Amino acid sequence: MHVNFSENLLLDIEAETDLNTRLTRLLALIRKHLDMDVAFISEFKDSKRIFKLVDTKRPNEIVKVGNFDPINETYCNKLANNELDNIIPDISKNSITRNMPVTKKLNIGAYIGVPITLSNGDIYGTFCCYNEQKDDTLNKRDLAFLNLISDLASQLIDTQIQDNEAKQLIKSNVLNIINTNNIEIYYQPIYSLNTNKVSGYESLSRFFVEPYRTPNIWFDEAAQFGLGEALEMLAINNVLGNMSHFNKEVYVSINTSPEHILSGAVANALAAISDCSNIVLEVTEHSPIANYNEMLTALAPLRKKGIRLAIDDVGAGYSSFQHILELQADIIKLDISLTRNINSDRRKYLLAKALCGFAKDIGCNIIAEGIETLEEINTLRKLSVDKVQGYYLGRPQALCDALVHQKLVLS
Repeated sequence: MHVNFSENLLLDIEAETDLNTRLTRLLALIRKHLDMDVAFISEFKDSKRIFKLVDTKRPNEIVKVGNFDPINETYCNKLANNELDNIIPDISKNSITRNMPVTKKLNIGAYIGVPITLSNGDIYGTFCCYNEQKDDTLNKRDLAFLNLISDLASQLIDTQIQDNEAKQLIKSNVLNIINTNNIEIYYQPIYSLNTNKVSGYESLSRFFVEPYRTPNIWFDEAAQFGLGEALEMLAINNVLGNMSHFNKEVYVSINTSPEHILSGAVANALAAISDCSNIVLEVTEHSPIANYNEMLTALAPLRKKGIRLAIDDVGAGYSSFQHILELQADIIKLDISLTRNINSDRRKYLLAKALCGFAKDIGCNIIAEGIETLEEINTLRKLSVDKVQGYYLGRPQALCDALVHQKLVLS
């Protein structure tokens, strides 16, 4: 007896986002439609036939996800090698299957199955159903339907394999960067509007490796594989290794994640430095902080060594204000979205004016980022902004080029 199905079921399955859920629903669909006792997707791996996904009418202790048999002893292998028919209504009448040990082990009476072929031509495994009793109703129409469902499963599995391979390649690339220290540190000058000289630099990671990705993507991908801390500490250690090249009155700002401050990784990287007064830790306003008390506790020993804290991208969102207040920030960095064209945009000017007044009242220095014109600088002077940073003043550069700014005076 075959159970009718609705095309809406296939649409519902397509709407699922989790791959295993979609495949399991496909299994259930075909098993119920063919009125079979067991349906499974198998994978061929390490000379084994492994049950990857299973749907059964009744509890089955043998056909369970993860269970396996030697591949040479299975129907699946013979099916993939074209040694077995796709449809066997009565196993006892088939000269090959009736004497196979797996027939008795799984209690197979009737069988229908197809190979799962990937886009590169490799056989992944099989999509199979069986009954514990013979079933003379199995026919070519059933096989056509099974092939349809199997093709859908093949596409899903193929996509997953390709995604996994892509992820493994990304992980390998990140590990290679970490293992070979293939990361460059660039420095963007920060000029004081009081002295018109460089007062600091923001250190920025650069990755000149294939495939080219922006730094934030490299760090995001590293975090996906649990390598975010290792990559960030590599960058920080490279910055610390260059500190001796800067004048004593010049500070260097280091971008870091709150989670790595909380974990103690940043403190460990700075453990050998007793005086950190020329180091600023920069936390973006986009970085989530679940517990400010824990963050303050982690920052306390660093602040005792002279480290200052800057909140980046202020004005780009609301969380920056909570960061400023809760973390008792030393420096507020106005985001480029607020400073660009501030000389001609009154709304931006008024908001920046309010932020500057707020910063002065709580004892924070103000740095304006993204400065691209002299007119913007002149406007920021009127607001008593302390420091400025942007392409007009200097792009991020390799160390030797960035050091030139220590000899320059802002005109």
